[in-house]
Amino acid sequence: MTFMELAKSRYSVRGFSDAPVEEEKLAAILEAGRIAPTACNNQPQHIYVAKSADAIAKLRTISPCTYNSNLILIVCYDTAVQAAHFGEQDASIVCTHMMLEAWEQGVGSCWVGMFNAEELVKAFDLPENIRPIALLPLGYAAEGVQPAPLHTAYRDYAATITEL
Repeated sequence: MTFMELAKSRYSVRGFSDAPVEEEKLAAILEAGRIAPTACNNQPQHIYVAKSADAIAKLRTISPCTYNSNLILIVCYDTAVQAAHFGEQDASIVCTHMMLEAWEQGVGSCWVGMFNAEELVKAFDLPENIRPIALLPLGYAAEGVQPAPLHTAYRDYAATITEL
């Protein structure tokens, strides 16, 4: 599969089966995030891997968008390593790399920004220098899960790109 085929076929999975993600696939997904480019190569990302029943239960109270996943990555950045503006951008790049590698591995994901960061920090007793920016539920799509209806609706080239 070419990169464009991968990018066009990937969609946000909003319903996961109970099938666990294999450790080697999780390792590849995490490696894709580890090697993602960051500003000045400061690598401020910090990924928390939530897979215990307790951690998943906590996340389900913090966000309505866990989609029955039994594996959720909490994508964060460390303010002691990178300032907020670049830290958010860096963590976003890391998250994107992990989503695309997940799809390459046959694993679905969904970028989730609907959560209360303060509640998350408190629930997991995260250090004050750690800032969560996204949840990334991972897993295999449940039976019948399809891309959202607007998945392939793209704005016209001229509406999004201007040559200078």
